[in-house]
Amino acid sequence: IEGLGVKTAIAFVTGAVLSSLCGFGGMKIATAANARTTQAATRSFNEALGVAFPGGVVMGMLVMSLGILGLTGLFFAFQSSGVRDAATIIAGFSMGASSIALFARVGGGIYTKAADVGADLVGKVESGLPEDDPRNPAVIADNVGDNVGDVAGMGADLFESFVGAIIGAMVLALGFTAVKQGQSVGPVIMPLVIAGAGIICSMVGTFFVRTKEGGNPQHALDTGAFGAAGVMAAATFAIAKYMWPEGGTENAGGQLVTWSNVGWATVAGRAAGVLVGLITAYYTSMGQAPVDSIAEQSKTGTATNIIAGLGVGMQSTALPILVIAAGVVIAAEVAGLYGVAIAALGMLSTTGIQLAVDAYGPIADNAGGIAEMSGQEPQVRERTDKLDAEGNTTAAIAKGFAIGSAAMTALALFAAFAQTAGITGINIAKPPVMAGLFLGGMLPFLFSSMAMKAVGVAAMDMIEEVRRQFREIPGLLEGKAKPDTARCVKISTEASIKRMVAPGALAILSPVLVGFLMGPEALGGMLAGVTVTGVLMALFMSNAGGAWDNAKKSFEGGGYKMTDGTVHPKGSEAHNASVVGDTVGDPFKDTAGPSLNILVKLMSVVALVIAPLIA
Repeated sequence: IEGLGVKTAIAFVTGAVLSSLCGFGGMKIATAANARTTQAATRSFNEALGVAFPGGVVMGMLVMSLGILGLTGLFFAFQSSGVRDAATIIAGFSMGASSIALFARVGGGIYTKAADVGADLVGKVESGLPEDDPRNPAVIADNVGDNVGDVAGMGADLFESFVGAIIGAMVLALGFTAVKQGQSVGPVIMPLVIAGAGIICSMVGTFFVRTKEGGNPQHALDTGAFGAAGVMAAATFAIAKYMWPEGGTENAGGQLVTWSNVGWATVAGRAAGVLVGLITAYYTSMGQAPVDSIAEQSKTGTATNIIAGLGVGMQSTALPILVIAAGVVIAAEVAGLYGVAIAALGMLSTTGIQLAVDAYGPIADNAGGIAEMSGQEPQVRERTDKLDAEGNTTAAIAKGFAIGSAAMTALALFAAFAQTAGITGINIAKPPVMAGLFLGGMLPFLFSSMAMKAVGVAAMDMIEEVRRQFREIPGLLEGKAKPDTARCVKISTEASIKRMVAPGALAILSPVLVGFLMGPEALGGMLAGVTVTGVLMALFMSNAGGAWDNAKKSFEGGGYKMTDGTVHPKGSEAHNASVVGDTVGDPFKDTAGPSLNILVKLMSVVALVIAPLIA
């Protein structure tokens, strides 16, 4: 249509701006909640949780609210062009959100891990300083990085997944007979209504997050997340019954889809999301066999610790993939490709509380840092550490949830691309399609190498700087002089800005080049390849990193008791080996792993945006 490019550009800019606002607002709230959580921890553990969790809630609600506000406003603003064109134009919104999410994830990951690696290896292993010791020059950069990577990065990531799932469902709804014939726009608008109901259900779930002094915060957080999921499942059936065309309608493949089919597809997505989260929790939680096996093998040194972590990460990909595959098959069986998109939305419909459960982790982590640097009583640090330990698990669960939702969202966007480009099937026996498949399968490895190398180079600069300050500033290690923290912050900032450009360009340009040079079917093959290897690599890296992190924490506190009965305390050789393993896992779980799910979705949404041009 006339003006399509301009309107898509407007949608792109809107998506980029709102995604940036999510990250900015989340970081403002998180930094305000950090010190308040420390202060609350001086009184009780429950009060500290009562401050940290609402800080995360703000981020979760901000992501959902701005996503729905932007999509709804653009859809109705462009509806004069027709429902079909409006649904196609707002794909630009998802592309804008994806672009910002990629830079936030990659840049934030490089920033935080460069500081974290320097602080851990030089401060903790070489110099024997405690966690977050104010004498360590890299501590401030590390704490800032937690907010950049884990709050802004995760928020932008789930914002992009959330809007991507909605847009994928809206575009696929255009294939229904009732929509084509102008009888109903219910299937197109319903994803927006389901997403809006998700805000209310997420708010309801937050009221269930309560625990007693000395209780397990993980149980409280799980109760809130699962409670919201249950309420949302019931609400989806009610919305579908009210909005779906009476008697059902046929999709593009001739399959009759009723309101109950849509409801069950959403439940399949919700169930898959919950199961992926539970599986991730098993592989990354302290006290569980996978993490204990890494801690056990740390007694023989760094090499066996790393081997064990890699093994756990690889093993952890199997069950989530089975769950995601089952969710896709069930959703497609009951409601076709629209069912897959609506299942992805079902998984993301309570993003508010899922993100709240994740974002509280870095708040608790920084609260512990503030307690250490301000010289609070040991009891205060014990309380924040308990919150932080659960925060590591909830962060790992959220990463698993984000990867699972990325897989479902990418499939929905892939289906929308195929429908828009007029592709009825992809024949991998065709050489261009096979070439695209191999290219797509290679991209996650190349992308991950860029992210990992960026962290490695920046970490080298950070390590040298921390060593220099310990060597050249008189009295620093004795606590008689102050470190130059601004220099460390500058190293992380410059590294993240310079080194996030190449991975971002790779993600955006690859589908454009393949689409225009090799055609839509080859691009379809590329999307299939990048989705499969990207999801597997993301699960492997995120879970391995989370398991390494909690294996290290198993030695802290009272020490870790091996199967032979010996206890290895903090500062032992086994603990030092676990610190090195955790350092290797840091860019796995906080840079490359989480960034891969954005790579998968961004390439899919770029393909969807250019689909009308290459059809």
